[in-house]
Amino acid sequence: MKTINLSVQVGPLKLKNPVITASGTFGYGEEYADFFDLNRLGAVIVKGLSLVPRKGNPPPRIMETPYGMLNAIGLENVGVKRFIKEKLPKLKKFTVPIIANIFGETIKEYEKIAVLLTEAGGVAALELNISCPNVKKGGIIFGTDPRTAAAVTERVKRVTSLPVIVKLTPNVTDITTIAKSVESAGADIISLINTITGMAVDVKHRRPYLKNITGGLSGPAIKPIALRMVWQVVNTVSIPVIGMGGIMTAEDALEFLIVGAKAIQVGTANFVDPEAALKIVSGLETYLANHNLNEISRLIGTLRID
Repeated sequence: MKTINLSVQVGPLKLKNPVITASGTFGYGEEYADFFDLNRLGAVIVKGLSLVPRKGNPPPRIMETPYGMLNAIGLENVGVKRFIKEKLPKLKKFTVPIIANIFGETIKEYEKIAVLLTEAGGVAALELNISCPNVKKGGIIFGTDPRTAAAVTERVKRVTSLPVIVKLTPNVTDITTIAKSVESAGADIISLINTITGMAVDVKHRRPYLKNITGGLSGPAIKPIALRMVWQVVNTVSIPVIGMGGIMTAEDALEFLIVGAKAIQVGTANFVDPEAALKIVSGLETYLANHNLNEISRLIGTLRID
């Protein structure tokens, strides 16, 4: 029987397999350690980290939708300093690469967080959440403007030796424009897509279901949109792309790999099944074995258009 090689090279990152847990859906990693060995994953991305702790939005801030979920958590987290002190030492015990997702309200905040995490050690890469409002630019979302997206990318690259992954928002007219701008600013890797802005209304009381009114839509409902955007970006930039958006099964993951993503992130599926990411790893092995392939890299980017 052939040995199945699931390892992938994603820019500077060498992963044992292409399955990564998405930020905001896997806590700080330690919460899932009781369910399975985290070392069996390709990488773990922790909950988004800010310069100071955040309480997030008031409830209700999450709801199930047909084929997905809306969330308006508001990026609740313990803050980067407490993460380094309390969470990171536990994560360092694992061999799986730990990727820190970071965000800020100003470019300076991104820089400060990046410096702290770089100096702390034990972090394999930084993922920049640029779906946040830049308070110094009148609340414009960093990731919806090519210039601000490039600016935050460039500034973080200046202060860290870690690989920088830029996570793109889908709430734009042309995702390839943003992708090209962050690539030109020095991004090592691009990940996409973040959630799509949506809302739901309680018709009985004629009020929004979410206290925040709007929230981020994730889950299977957004997969066709995510897949299209990943395919577009793969064919636009020369740096590696990590795909996400509605990946629930190994077959979902395969779609993203076939269109050219070097790796994938599993998000909402973690809420449905804590072992979802691990089952996707097993499913990829089975697919390769059934199709007489011994390396996952031979499958990536094999989409047939004609």
